[in-house]
Amino acid sequence: MRIALILFLLPLLSVGQTPCEDGFSAGFPCNRFEFLSQLTLQDLSAGYANDSWGWTDPDSGKEYALVGLNNGTAFVDITDPVNPLLLGKLPTHTDNSTWRDVKVYANHAFIVSEADGHGMQVFDLTRLRNVDNPPITFTEDAHYDQFGDAHNIVINEDSGYAYAVGTATFNGGPHFINIQDPTNPQPAGGYAMSNYSHDAQVVTYNGPDADYQGKEILIGSNADEVVLVDITDKDNPELISTTGYTNIGYTHQGWFTEDQRYFLLGDEGDEFIVGFNTRTVIFDFSDLDNPFPLFEYFGTTAAVDHNGYVKGDRYYLANYEAGLRVMDISNISNLEMEEVGYFDTYPASDNASYNGSWNVYPFFESRTILITGEAGMTLALDPDELLDTPQTEIARMEIYPNPAKEYVFLRSENEPIRDIEIVNTLGQIIRNFTPDNSQQEKIAVSSLNPGMYLIRVNNNQVFRLVIN
Repeated sequence: MRIALILFLLPLLSVGQTPCEDGFSAGFPCNRFEFLSQLTLQDLSAGYANDSWGWTDPDSGKEYALVGLNNGTAFVDITDPVNPLLLGKLPTHTDNSTWRDVKVYANHAFIVSEADGHGMQVFDLTRLRNVDNPPITFTEDAHYDQFGDAHNIVINEDSGYAYAVGTATFNGGPHFINIQDPTNPQPAGGYAMSNYSHDAQVVTYNGPDADYQGKEILIGSNADEVVLVDITDKDNPELISTTGYTNIGYTHQGWFTEDQRYFLLGDEGDEFIVGFNTRTVIFDFSDLDNPFPLFEYFGTTAAVDHNGYVKGDRYYLANYEAGLRVMDISNISNLEMEEVGYFDTYPASDNASYNGSWNVYPFFESRTILITGEAGMTLALDPDELLDTPQTEIARMEIYPNPAKEYVFLRSENEPIRDIEIVNTLGQIIRNFTPDNSQQEKIAVSSLNPGMYLIRVNNNQVFRLVIN
């Protein structure tokens, strides 16, 4: 049946941009998102497509897809997303591998793989501006050999450092590389964690925790826990904290919200082990020394989640057999997420397996979404209405003192306080009441046991409260 379905879809792949009507676009199940084009694995001369990233030429504004393959990396001009042009491929440095990852800094691509002895390839992306008679075979512009295989690479564009994770160095923890001179990468140390680091995000921190403002922070998804490390001083990285959650399968990958208050984590094994629908675990990172799981979002299918990224108030998730899934996170402070669109590159089923979509890249200004995986490279259009939804102004509120012992005060600058709920860390409401619509409220907390609580105000803001 699956073969028949694929044969049915093949003639549809060249039809160009196709509206999402009656739940389908060019034969693919959809909600709002529209099919633009696809390059199959045959088009890419590969057996498998895996991770991916994007590059926009700062001079021309042209957009390019960087597609990891089992046998190398493909570079595709997608400026006209209905007619993508394969410019060429950079072959793997050593052997073929199912795992390859690519990120971008200063107009250069940095590529790692789990192939033995692969190291890190560096490719000058400005070479894509003038390619005669494509597709061609490219050569790397530099190579870094201080590690062999790596599962993933992370780059902080603010600092000019790359971090290879899942290498045989530093116990599988992040391997630091100075890439400020892209074609002359230099080793800069590393951090040996207690466990192998499968994936990570590194940011120059500008979130709500004043203790770490301006610091370079790594959040590692480390197979069975989430680890936060201050890596500002490369010679003396410091562990900040670790956190777990229930029903751990395989702590795979996560991404900050843009205000760096919440962290959205995907577990690649929990759907198999527990049997629930796609789960995203949302952590409260407002205090980096004391992070904790805030709530869980369950998707609409049983498919396994893989890589997810935040852009504005949207969470774009590569959801294997369920394809691209997009959630509205504008109300995440009220412990709510909602699926608002999808494009399913694997129509055969939505089961828990590793078929389908491996990665998505949602950061092109054109709203072209790059989806890579078993179908090769698929381009879909992110519709206007998903990005331009007006957001309701959130009331400006504060809570003090915090920690508290006898009383805590809530103060609102621009709207009355109407509803208050106190919730324990198990998600149970232990107290709720309706004030008299004033803009300041005094709450007695002396009867609460010492520990951590959440206070939800007006059903749209959540504060963390510590009782001494």
